[in-house]
Amino acid sequence: MDTLQGLHQLFIRAAQRYPDHTAVVEPGQGRVTYGELARLSDRVRDRLHARGVRAGDRVGIFMRKSIDAVATIYGVLKAGAAYVPVDPSAPVARNAYIMHNCGVKVVVMEQRFEARFCSETGQLGTVPDIFLVDGTGGGIHLHRALDKADAQQQAPATETAISAPQDLAYILYTSGSTGKPKGVMLSHENAVSFVDWCSEVFEPVTSDRFSSHAPFHFDLSILDIHVPLKHGATLVLIAEEVGKDPLRLAPLMAEQQITCWYSAPSILSLLAQYGNLAKQDHSALRLILFAGEVFPVRHLRTLTALLPVPRYFNLYGPTETNVCTFFEVPRPIPESRTVPFPIGRVCSHLKGKVVDEHGCEVQRGREGELSISGRGVMQGYWSLPQQTAGAFLTDNDGTRWYKTGDIVVEAADGNYTYLGRRDRMVKRRGYRVELGEIEAGLYRHALIREAAVVAVPDEDAGIKIKAFLSCREPKRPSMIELKRFCSENLPLYMIPDYFVWCESLPKTSTDKIDYQRLNEMN
Repeated sequence: MDTLQGLHQLFIRAAQRYPDHTAVVEPGQGRVTYGELARLSDRVRDRLHARGVRAGDRVGIFMRKSIDAVATIYGVLKAGAAYVPVDPSAPVARNAYIMHNCGVKVVVMEQRFEARFCSETGQLGTVPDIFLVDGTGGGIHLHRALDKADAQQQAPATETAISAPQDLAYILYTSGSTGKPKGVMLSHENAVSFVDWCSEVFEPVTSDRFSSHAPFHFDLSILDIHVPLKHGATLVLIAEEVGKDPLRLAPLMAEQQITCWYSAPSILSLLAQYGNLAKQDHSALRLILFAGEVFPVRHLRTLTALLPVPRYFNLYGPTETNVCTFFEVPRPIPESRTVPFPIGRVCSHLKGKVVDEHGCEVQRGREGELSISGRGVMQGYWSLPQQTAGAFLTDNDGTRWYKTGDIVVEAADGNYTYLGRRDRMVKRRGYRVELGEIEAGLYRHALIREAAVVAVPDEDAGIKIKAFLSCREPKRPSMIELKRFCSENLPLYMIPDYFVWCESLPKTSTDKIDYQRLNEMN
């Protein structure tokens, strides 16, 4: 295992072996070799050190996904600090809260955010030190900002930090139950054990070209960035505006000869339906990985028919563990299959068990909450000791098990099947109802493109169920037709009370269905 040398050491070794290989491509903006990226990240390391950053500090990254941002990530790690990426498209107030909450020493920021950020952070307390870049793209803007700073005072060269396994590598903020985002703390051991597992299963080679579809504040980006850059492969950055448009994305994937694709299923569903994949050459693709939500079988079947060569993997896991189970999708997918595929077996660097509401392990075949332990499990939530304690079960021998909140059942072959979220299970008419099961039933309708279901409090009935839908064609099914379809595919107590048609369902910045916004639409 490479853990003792830290996450950034994986890249450093690759840069020493393959200095002239292309490390990162930013279509339309430029590309950098491993040697160039190593030198640029060294300069970031030196500048951060000159600004007082030391081992154990946090450094915020408030910039668009770019070569500039990748170099900044490695510069932060080389300085011995943890990087804290935020979503540039999110409200500035939210990002200011994140930076204030984890006490960043420095924020590397695009200039366009500075005024609003300073105003918002000033209301919370002290404004952190800010290192400004006038934009992003191709690494040019970061070079320019470093040159400008060096012209004022040269940053002395410093040594790259040798991080211990338990040192923080990054903090990713997710939505919190209190309404405030919470920081998931991941160590070098957490990250490297995951990257090592990816290396073992997916066998990257120097000729690979990995997509970077996920934003850097999303946990899918850990695989995107750190797996290819460990192996001398190439990382291809997908711009946000292209990543959500299948008509632009599909040709870009072919043009860039992507070999390993990784994203949430929603964009793959759009590619299957609207990407005209049959008209492009995607023969370079050897892996299609998806995670983050359930992939409707109908769309997955369409995709595998259009792109029959790659191996398909369903990867499952919350931010707190990154990927913790995986399942290779067998092909062909029969027309008779309507239920999603299992989330699979536990990854080799982790252990799993299924527990009841009292934390006791259940027998195989009984449903319960999936709990995970091992080297990939987070240290905890930043500055939230009570939430951290509540997130874990602890065995008599001191082993900590992270409670995922997901209800699963283990089959005889050892594969887990995902049944739904613990917090998406509701009682209706005395029955326990998993809202995801209703969504799966709605997806069987040939005209339904997207489906999301929420529970609405009701004074008389306790709850009512509202389904938000988007249609594949201009003519939508009538209410009578929908009710009839549901009665043929769902138990009576699962049929939604309300149906709401939308042009498309709202998404989060990580391309998942935005249930919070749907709840606000009630």
